[in-house]
Amino acid sequence: MTRRFQLSRRALLGGAGAALALPWLEAMLPAGRQARAAMDGPLRFLAWYVPNGMHMQSWTPTVVGPDYDLPLILEPLVDLQNDTDLKGDVNVLTGLANYPAKPEGPGDHAGGTSAFLTCTHVKKSETDILNNISVDQVLANGLGGKTKLASLQLGLEGGGNVGNCDSGYSCAYTRNISWAGPTSPVPKLTDPQVVFDLLFAGFDPEATAEQLARRRAQRLSILDFVLEDVNSLRVKLGKTDQAKLDQYLTGVNELEQRVKAEDVAPVCELPPGWSGAYENFPAQIDLMIDVMVLAMQCDMTRVITFMFQNAGAYRDYSFIGAQGAHHELSHHMNSPANFAKLEIIDRWEIVQFVKLLQRMKTTQEGDRTMLDNSLVFFSSEISDGNAHNHDNLPVLLAGTAGGAIEAGRHLKFEGKPPIANLFTSILNTFGVPNDKFGDDGTGPLVGL
Repeated sequence: MTRRFQLSRRALLGGAGAALALPWLEAMLPAGRQARAAMDGPLRFLAWYVPNGMHMQSWTPTVVGPDYDLPLILEPLVDLQNDTDLKGDVNVLTGLANYPAKPEGPGDHAGGTSAFLTCTHVKKSETDILNNISVDQVLANGLGGKTKLASLQLGLEGGGNVGNCDSGYSCAYTRNISWAGPTSPVPKLTDPQVVFDLLFAGFDPEATAEQLARRRAQRLSILDFVLEDVNSLRVKLGKTDQAKLDQYLTGVNELEQRVKAEDVAPVCELPPGWSGAYENFPAQIDLMIDVMVLAMQCDMTRVITFMFQNAGAYRDYSFIGAQGAHHELSHHMNSPANFAKLEIIDRWEIVQFVKLLQRMKTTQEGDRTMLDNSLVFFSSEISDGNAHNHDNLPVLLAGTAGGAIEAGRHLKFEGKPPIANLFTSILNTFGVPNDKFGDDGTGPLVGL
């Protein structure tokens, strides 16, 4: 069959001063390639950071290979009552080390977080920072020009880069995981409304001041402005693309309404040691997850970094039954009571990660899913929070990058190979050639 028309990958829906990007559609494929639609979904990379390490005894599977077991913290990967089964989509990697993250004396949180995606030993200073480019930015540079945003940096806790945040280390090291260069941390966005406006509330540069003012004043939905374009486009698409378009627009509309309705404004008075605290933390997480998925779905960006909290975070998780500051609990002193609270926190963090993966898995792109076409990296700046060790890091790698990497295994690496080698493998998988990465990288990760 001959396709009725071909759609540009950069096509936008627009009207009355608003512009909305489209999701990936089969109609965007060049002529003669529609039958191979599954091969043409864009590849994406997302890095998800959590602070204070993991309770490794309840994290590490005992079985190696595809039939690995799910310890308590990883159990949320399979929840059949909620139609969730991600075990086959996730690799659990144990035995990897990031030794450049070791600080000069105290400061493991700053050293580990600054090296999280750079694998670089940073200069200990409050003002004279020195790091290196992070793997996400190497990818963004290599994939440059293909999306509106080369990369997107998100988080749930804010704060500036000035001051001493960990034993003489600059706050730039504890509040950023993305680095464009040695002295250039890439700041993250923490307000869902700001992120939504950046991604979806773009305006036609030729819009009149009256049109812009009207939308701001009435807070009309983006979709209200592009409805005419939507109706015109839908009749030209095949049934599969019509369903994708409807799913995407429904998601944008629902997210916009939730962003407006949810109380996620920063609280006026912050607790001691806090920066960027939010009154409704779970709602903020859910909104950020939806924003990330839609940003990838409409191909606004293919590279995202997400900081669940800043390094050494002190958040109190009493709302899930784990009272006390997370950072203090992570210094567990082998206390069974602290172990129990850490299990609650760590498992809940995985539940949030599962929400992202499940959304990606249920977003279809040809014969594959968004998760199939992605690599999602999950880890922390340290392993055990009491020992502050930088080896045997807790690492998950979800997705297959379009089938390039086999998923659904527990891979146990002997000899403590550098996690930098994992990043070299990821770069090469995305077509960004790299012989070695970071301070201690030696090449691609053998056995991945």
